[in-house]
Amino acid sequence: QRPDTASGVIFLMLEDETGTANVVVWPKLYKRQRTTIRTERLLRVRGVLQRMDGAISIVARHVRPMTIGADIVARSRDFH
Repeated sequence: QRPDTASGVIFLMLEDETGTANVVVWPKLYKRQRTTIRTERLLRVRGVLQRMDGAISIVARHVRPMTIGADIVARSRDFH
């Protein structure tokens, strides 16, 4: 998500078997990692974990593609 009111900040949602986490991506990082963020099915995000009012967020410092074995297929979920 890229709300007009967020001054260029991008918000992602990561999901695994334990739940979801919101990821805050500052404009400089997004500019450097735009292709990775927009095209990779699996991302490895490093950053600062924040918990507020029961919500978990990660302020991203590094975003990289997450490589897995060729025999594992990652599918994105199609939310309707």
